[in-house]
Amino acid sequence: MVKVMVTACMAINILDKMKKMKIAIPTENGKLCAHFGHCEKFAVFTTEGEKIVNEEFITPPPHEPGSHPRFLRDLGVNIIIAGGMGNRAQSLFTQNNIQVYYGVPAQDLKELVRTCISNELKSGENFCDH
Repeated sequence: MVKVMVTACMAINILDKMKKMKIAIPTENGKLCAHFGHCEKFAVFTTEGEKIVNEEFITPPPHEPGSHPRFLRDLGVNIIIAGGMGNRAQSLFTQNNIQVYYGVPAQDLKELVRTCISNELKSGENFCDH
């Protein structure tokens, strides 16, 4: 029985590593934007397991309350990484089944994604006060 359980756990681990995800990062001039609602574009990374397989920069619709969570949900985004985000936006992302990381350091975008897919990314101090 132990052998079967180890095999099942290994299969689950392999499936997790093969999982395809989309991770969005709000950007301004190609760098992490301090507040997601004011970004010029979203960098959207597609990952499979621990590899980045695609990267695109997408211009969002004009910012209106609640528009960006729906927009990213419709793109199939699973995770958003932001510098700052208001409480209402955090709640809307959660309602749209998008995991939120905020207060992250202004690092290279790919490095943020790598940190995220290796399960090492943590939310920090929120740079937004509304």
